[in-house]
Amino acid sequence: MKKKIFITASILGALAVIAGAFAAHGLQGHLSVKDMQVWNTAVQYQFYHVFALLALSNLYRDNTKLINECYYLFTLGIVFFSGSLYLLASRELLGWGWLHIIGPVTPLGGVLFIGGWITMGVAAFKNK
Repeated sequence: MKKKIFITASILGALAVIAGAFAAHGLQGHLSVKDMQVWNTAVQYQFYHVFALLALSNLYRDNTKLINECYYLFTLGIVFFSGSLYLLASRELLGWGWLHIIGPVTPLGGVLFIGGWITMGVAAFKNK
């Protein structure tokens, strides 16, 4: 599982760099200032939680159930929070104006992040 966490963090980290570079070089002038801010927030939170996954891989010795739960909370949090923000920011560019309906997914991702941080803290506290 430690290897799986590290590989997931590596892939999501690479995707965050790609998303950030794409915004800076490909989306500039195509998205509104507000949508660029939304996109950059998605990149920023994706990076924060990639670093959390890397830290999590170092806790893997004990409490594997808590570590597994934390892994899924952070990973799904990235998908729901950052993923929904990427889609919301680019919906006009894609011609998918109807996509505003996924707005409630973003806070769900935030709740998953909070759960991941709490779970990681509990796992660290219980770590021998």
